[in-house]
Amino acid sequence: MNFHDSERIAGLLESRGYRAAESPETADLVVFNTCAVREHAGDRLYGHLGHLASLKRERPEFRIAVGGCQAQMDRERLLVKASHVDVVFGTHNLASLPDLLERVELTGRPQAEILEETEAFPSCLPSKRERSFRAWVTVSKGCDNTCTFCVVPALRGPETSRRPEEVLAEIEGLVADGVVEVTLLGQNVNSYGHDLSGRVKFSDLLRSLGGAEGLRRVRFTSPHPKDFPEETIRAIAETPNVCEHVHLPLQSGSDEVLRAMRRSYRAQRYLRLVESLRNAVPDLALTTDLIVGFPGETERDFADTLRVVEASRFDAAYTFIYSPRPGTPAASMNNQVAPGVIQERFARLVELVERLGLEANRPLVGRIFEVLVEEVSIKNPDRLSGRTRSNKLVHFPKRDGIGAGGFVQVRIDRATPHYLVGEAVERGRNPEGTASGEAVDRGRNPEGTASGEAGAAAVSAGEVSR
Repeated sequence: MNFHDSERIAGLLESRGYRAAESPETADLVVFNTCAVREHAGDRLYGHLGHLASLKRERPEFRIAVGGCQAQMDRERLLVKASHVDVVFGTHNLASLPDLLERVELTGRPQAEILEETEAFPSCLPSKRERSFRAWVTVSKGCDNTCTFCVVPALRGPETSRRPEEVLAEIEGLVADGVVEVTLLGQNVNSYGHDLSGRVKFSDLLRSLGGAEGLRRVRFTSPHPKDFPEETIRAIAETPNVCEHVHLPLQSGSDEVLRAMRRSYRAQRYLRLVESLRNAVPDLALTTDLIVGFPGETERDFADTLRVVEASRFDAAYTFIYSPRPGTPAASMNNQVAPGVIQERFARLVELVERLGLEANRPLVGRIFEVLVEEVSIKNPDRLSGRTRSNKLVHFPKRDGIGAGGFVQVRIDRATPHYLVGEAVERGRNPEGTASGEAVDRGRNPEGTASGEAGAAAVSAGEVSR
């Protein structure tokens, strides 16, 4: 969601005549779109702002704007902590940024505008997409959950669903513009529709996208385990262009910790949901979020987490050290875990996640998968990178006629915990004799089971995106 907001900010500014600069040193304006989920993100922000202070002294006309959740949380204090910042704007008023910048020019004074809510979805703003063939689509905003560690509901407001016809209209426009993959976004995406008349459900939305001509792949993030009914599982399994990947945040495998977190499920319920998903989608890739060191976590609690992670066989995981956030109930809990204990547990968890990732990837060697090419590899200019339907990152040598936004069949030659390495091949059949997964018909074999993919590598979500 943060990345999508950044695309909107870029699109909005370009619609007002701005052009992207090569670096802060050559820019007239630098915009920080921030996250407040972890303390580290805030530290990085203020570190970046400190670095730009000298640039501001050298060029007083140079402008700095800070938006997003950290701005929403710190509000006017940002202008005190970093007095060289020109504009502070919140999560609900992205559209105000150009006007706030104009006010700075007119008044010569910093401007701050933080709205508590907005009546309209920001999707109507222009967006400069990072990649022309892929797009984020917001289906809901805000969150009604009350997890004791999370500051997002206080910053993003209550959950509000977008009308399905608006979502479909945006996606139709994106497909007409060359988009082949969309990711549906929401703080709790699978509770979509609970506030709409007509009993619209997330499963209905997924199924409605199945017939969208030209839309090859549909993803969504992030769901909550408490809002995952059987009808949504069936929609994932039965809708051809919905990808075989679910990111399902666990946070902890301890019932005591889950209770303290105010997560409305327990370990066995979570495992039953995992079993239902895997039974319905045999080649499902499952990723998750995990927090180590939540207040009161004992060694027994942590052992429960390791047990549930092992049982769930996650393909990848975002692993986090608990970070107290001001204003959350967990921040004032007395039984904080010692940093040394947290670091030792964190290392054990990462080791387990790495092992499971490799175990999920090794069986893919020798098989052929459809890959959506994303870019030239950052580390090797002679190599392309792309993703399978199950969100696996795949690297393979460049070939003539293959470029970003295209689909190619890749035979997997080597597996690592985080990515696959392969070779582009002619469209064909994999060693097991089942059709290699195609986005149009999901590569179904005659028995009706999805072929082609298992496992996923989690995509990192930046803490401070610029």
